[in-house]
Amino acid sequence: QLHTYIKAPIERCFDLSRSIDLHMLSTQRTNEKAIAGRTSGLICLNETVTWKAKHFGISQTLTTKITQMKSPDYFVDEMMQGTFKSIFHHHQFEAKSNGTLMIDRFNYEVPLGIMGRLFDKLILKRYMKGFLLERNELIKSVAEGDKWKDFLSHSKV
Repeated sequence: QLHTYIKAPIERCFDLSRSIDLHMLSTQRTNEKAIAGRTSGLICLNETVTWKAKHFGISQTLTTKITQMKSPDYFVDEMMQGTFKSIFHHHQFEAKSNGTLMIDRFNYEVPLGIMGRLFDKLILKRYMKGFLLERNELIKSVAEGDKWKDFLSHSKV
């Protein structure tokens, strides 16, 4: 679970968190690209996106679906297909004085039994936390400046 305080309105934070384009910017290091489903703009309830990326030197694809959404309070994405056994990511937003508290609850299960659990304990858990922190810092930076307009123009929704 991660908490990120952002000095921006809740609606802006909610929408930036759903932006496919901003997500791709935050994952340039892994060359993550949306290749199917919603591939740009803001992902909505019951929509899917398939991502292609390179993690640990291995090309992977992952399909997620927005299974729950209540704007601007929360949305949930769940893995439909990929290398994990499961992924459940609950994005919550709370309006605070002068900003928004963004709360990520990220739960996943690894495959490969004891070997998967060992890999998770030694490497993956820290890697996933860093991946989410990087993404959240970019959302914060974009939301608090003027760049948010590049991602939330009406033509991209």
